[in-house]
Amino acid sequence: MDSTRDLLIALARRYAFADLGALAPDAEITEVCEFGHRLLSLDAEDFAAEARVVPADLRRRARACHMPQTPREQPRGALESLRPAYGLLLEVIAARWHRRELSTMIATVHIASEYLPLLAFEPQLGHAGDPARWPAGLSATGSRFGVIGDRECDHTKSEQSATNRTLRVSTEPSEGWRAYFDRQHSQVAGALAVCVATCRKPCTAMDWIAPEPRADLQARSRTALAFAETPLVRLRHAAPVGHGFGVPSPEEVLDAWDRSRAALDKNAVGSAALKDDGFPLPGLASLFSAIADAPIEPSTLLAGVSEHIVTLLERG
Repeated sequence: MDSTRDLLIALARRYAFADLGALAPDAEITEVCEFGHRLLSLDAEDFAAEARVVPADLRRRARACHMPQTPREQPRGALESLRPAYGLLLEVIAARWHRRELSTMIATVHIASEYLPLLAFEPQLGHAGDPARWPAGLSATGSRFGVIGDRECDHTKSEQSATNRTLRVSTEPSEGWRAYFDRQHSQVAGALAVCVATCRKPCTAMDWIAPEPRADLQARSRTALAFAETPLVRLRHAAPVGHGFGVPSPEEVLDAWDRSRAALDKNAVGSAALKDDGFPLPGLASLFSAIADAPIEPSTLLAGVSEHIVTLLERG
């Protein structure tokens, strides 16, 4: 019996929630494992799902990372602030690294890169890119934001379509809202960064931000765009090798990150990636903090779920 319990505890400490859930001795532990697995797999649609046996603090912190499934759902979770979600992303990246699940880890890094511009915009917006709360200035006279087919705009066709949709999606049914987040919201994130950081013919879309904070936002957004083009993120698109897909080794990941850090070291924001902050990819947490203009540290959600399961197992 002790050896079985020791095995289950080892699985809990390794965050092997799916495996542990299949072997769990009772329904309560199974439910907690399902909750933990949703966090580890970044199933943000279901973070707010009822899990009454999970401690209230863990449920509250998970809801802060939840993506609302309707235009009027309250609380707004990750649309209120992306900082808790990025804390979870960092914790998941670290967990995948330690478990040597490197393909999944790189996929998580890729997700982080897609929404990073919204993390940069959060101080100016006062939220994390909530389509129900876009500033009126985005659609001011002379703005090309969301105008489809405007050849003066630096947005791609897909970005123009996404920005056009984001300005009206809050009035759509829940099905349209969810489809927008599945396919287009990350493109809006990139489009906003283009507007403030790289547009060759700026329109009035960013005039609602005063010059000084706009200059700061430009540097942080430019770095967010640069991160998406780094060797680390590009590992997500590695070419097929043999009969399967290439899985990077730890050495290849660290080498790609070293080259990424050098490429990002172009300004005070990007140079944050050079810090030795104790994260498995040294400087990644510091880089996210610099882009957010706020402290972003790995969360302890997975660790909290693990410890709670261990308590339940030891009690049984």
